[in-house]
Amino acid sequence: MNNALPETAITHDSDFIIFGGSGDLSVRKIFPALFWRFLHGQITENFRLISCMRTVITTQEFASNFRPFCEQAFESGIADEQSWENFLKLIQILELDIVNNIGGDELYNTLKSDLSEERPCIFYLAVAPKLFGASCVLLQKNNLVLPQSRVVVEKPFGHDKDSALALNQEILNVFDEGQIYRIDHYLGKETVQNLMALRFANVIFETQWNNHHIDHVQITAAETVGVGQRASYYDSYGALRDMVQNHLLQLLCLVAMEPPSYFNADQVRTEKLRVLQALRPSAEDEIQIGQYENYTQELEQESNTETYVAMKVNIDNWRWAGVPFYIRTGKKLGLRASEIVITFKNRPHDIFAKNGEQEAEEYPNRLVIRVQPQEGLRLHLTSKKPGPGGMRLFPSELNLSFDEAFAERLPDAYERLLMDLARGNQTLFMRSDEVLAAWDYIDPIISMVRKRNPEIYSPNSMGPEDTILKREGRHWFNPALDEDI
Repeated sequence: MNNALPETAITHDSDFIIFGGSGDLSVRKIFPALFWRFLHGQITENFRLISCMRTVITTQEFASNFRPFCEQAFESGIADEQSWENFLKLIQILELDIVNNIGGDELYNTLKSDLSEERPCIFYLAVAPKLFGASCVLLQKNNLVLPQSRVVVEKPFGHDKDSALALNQEILNVFDEGQIYRIDHYLGKETVQNLMALRFANVIFETQWNNHHIDHVQITAAETVGVGQRASYYDSYGALRDMVQNHLLQLLCLVAMEPPSYFNADQVRTEKLRVLQALRPSAEDEIQIGQYENYTQELEQESNTETYVAMKVNIDNWRWAGVPFYIRTGKKLGLRASEIVITFKNRPHDIFAKNGEQEAEEYPNRLVIRVQPQEGLRLHLTSKKPGPGGMRLFPSELNLSFDEAFAERLPDAYERLLMDLARGNQTLFMRSDEVLAAWDYIDPIISMVRKRNPEIYSPNSMGPEDTILKREGRHWFNPALDEDI
C-alpha cells in the first residue's frame, strides 16, 4: 500500500487478469487506465497484471499496441521511459482459449503462489457476452473461484430481459452476487460522481430537488461518429438497447433517486432500483426514433434499427409526479456531448414586467451538468445588465469547469472503476435486479417502436425534428450554444 495516498484512495496489492487481453477494450481502455494508476501510486510493483489472449505475443509487442493510448502521460511529463519499463515488468502474457478450454491450468499455476484471501483476484471478462458463462466455468474447473475472486462483466448485459436472466444465471452458477461487478463506465465519470455530491452534500440543491421547483429534466448523450466497424453488432441492438437501457437510465436514476441513509453500495443501488420500478410505461407518441442518412449503406443491407431515440419518461412517485424527464441519444449528430439539464420552474410573478408593455424576457434558472467533454457544472441565472437604463435583465451563469478548477488531470472513468474493483467497492457497479428492472421498462418500448420506420435525419444535425417537447411548449437545450433549440 502507498501511505502517501489519502486513505480512501489506498488499494491493496491485487491480481488483475484480463480475458480478451489483446482486444480493443483492453488495449484502448483497461491497460492505459492501469498505467495511469501506476503513475499515481495506486498500483505498486506488488500488483500482477495478466493479459490472457488466444495468440500469445511478447510483452513488448503488446505494449506497443496500447502505448499510443498512453501518450498524454508522456506529453505531460508525468511518465518517462523508466516508469514505462517499470510498469511493463508487472505484465504477464498468457495463452487462454476460452472456447476450447485451453490455458486454465497455466493461469492457475501462475496465480497459485500468491493466492490468499487478503489478495483480491480480479477476473475482467473483456470478451463477448456469449463467452461469460464459459469463462466462469473455466475458472471454476481450475480452482480459481475463491472468496477473494471478483468477476467483471461489460455491457451489453443481455439483449432483452430473458437473455439477461439466462446470462445472469450462467454467472451466478459459479459466483455469488457479491463477487459480480457489472460495469457501466458512465458511472465512473467525474461529473457523474459530482452529481451525487451536488445533491446530497449541498442543502441548497436538495431542498429544491422535487416537483415543487423543477419544471423538467433533459438528459442528452450525443455522438458525432457513426456505427463504423460496429455496424453488424449495432444493428442487432440499436440506440435503445445500446445506450438507453444502461447509460441513460443510470443517469436518470442518479438524478431522481432518493437520498440513501448512508453512501454504500447496497443502499445507493437500492434507491436506483426504486426509480426504475417507478417508471411509467411509455406511450407510443412519447417516443421518437430516427436513423441517419446512409446508415443502410454502411450496414450493406436494409434495416429499420434506430440510431437516434428521444423519449419522454415519467416517474410515478411522490417527488417527481408531474415532472417529465426527456432523454435523447443518437449517432452522427452535430456535436459530441453528454449532459444533464435541470430546468427550474419560473418565478410565480414577474415584478419586472412593465404595465402595458411586453413582459420582460424570461430566462429560466437551469443547472447544466456536463458529463463529457469539458466536464463541469453551470448554473444559469438571471442578472441585471450593468449601467443605467432601468432594470434590464440578461442571462448569466456561475461556471465550475473541472478543467479550470482542478489543476490536476481528471482520471478516466475506467481508472476509478478499476481501483474500486481492487477495493471491493460495488457502489458504481450495477446489481442484477437493476439490470432486470431496466429491461422490464425497455423491452415493451422496443416491441412498440420496431413496428414503425425510423425518421431519416441528416448527419451533423441534432436528429429528426422534435415532436415530443414542442407540443408541450418546451425545447431541447443546445449543448453547443447553451440555449434552447
